[in-house]
Amino acid sequence: MLFDLPDHRTLYAALLARDTRFDGQAFVCVSSTGVFCRLTCPARKPKAENCTFFATIGECIEMGYRACKRCHPLQAAALADPTIAALLAALDERPDLRWSEDHVEQRGYDPSTVRRSFKRQFGMTFLEMARLRRLREGFETLAIGGKVITAQHEASFDSASAFRAAFARLLGCAPADLRADRLLRATWIPTPLGDMIAVGSRSHLHLLEFVDRKGLRAELARLQVASREGIGIGTLSPTEQAKAELGDYFAARSAQFLTPLALGGSAITQKVWEALRDIPAGETRSYSQIARQVGRPLSVRAVARANGANQIALMIPCHRVIGADGSLTGYGGGLWRKQRLIEIERQLKTTKQETFK
Repeated sequence: MLFDLPDHRTLYAALLARDTRFDGQAFVCVSSTGVFCRLTCPARKPKAENCTFFATIGECIEMGYRACKRCHPLQAAALADPTIAALLAALDERPDLRWSEDHVEQRGYDPSTVRRSFKRQFGMTFLEMARLRRLREGFETLAIGGKVITAQHEASFDSASAFRAAFARLLGCAPADLRADRLLRATWIPTPLGDMIAVGSRSHLHLLEFVDRKGLRAELARLQVASREGIGIGTLSPTEQAKAELGDYFAARSAQFLTPLALGGSAITQKVWEALRDIPAGETRSYSQIARQVGRPLSVRAVARANGANQIALMIPCHRVIGADGSLTGYGGGLWRKQRLIEIERQLKTTKQETFK
């Protein structure tokens, strides 16, 4: 089942405070205007008696409400900001450009405002995002057997040392260390919610994380040690399968992941991960619900640690775990991304239900 919404008083207080914890988890339908909004909508706040709260956009539409033109609840929160949408489009047009604050100003935007907006929505600045895009170009050149100097130029780095340093900050190793003959190999997978790094062997997927996750370097370092010979670069069968399944997922065609996964960890950790995979797409659970499911009702903290230790994002859906009060809680990939993943899956569930009516 979908997680039960908090009571009306709690949600109305969240609406007044524009509390981002509930963004994407609840929507308000306003009887006096006939529109439905995000709880973070900047419009004048309606009276409490005119508000009805629902967990999904589909419920709001079924009740006859239309989408607000201020907060655009049908869009991802980030894309509802015209400045963010315009700069993301510009980045797609010129991924090779060495973006600077001067470029941002030339497009008529205030750099400090852009910096805050991107930091709030994505956990990184626009310039940091642009730098990652350039690194992707270099990574993909190496993946097809290109030389390091060619990869450096493809990534638009003038300095070889700067390219090596940027690569090492992200992956924990120099570009030249990523050889194609390793048992474990890394692949870069672009997605609509940001690029991901996948690491696989010939038989299993060992890691799948967004490249801006703060813990990625530590996770890669542990795999480097475990593999003894380090991580190489290139695509193997499990990472090819993962890329195809992610394509279907983000296109809202399927939330089924059949890629074989390499799962380590303690007994309780593995039980928690199995429980996460049992949560249907479009639904959520709390940490306490997972604890009861694995037979450890008093081990909520252990469940939270196991959830945080997951290094195979989406396929072990730790983003489907939320707070006991229905609010979004910490997610290594960023709360904005957690919100969008839940929205994608609810849309997928609604589409499937309509198909089988």
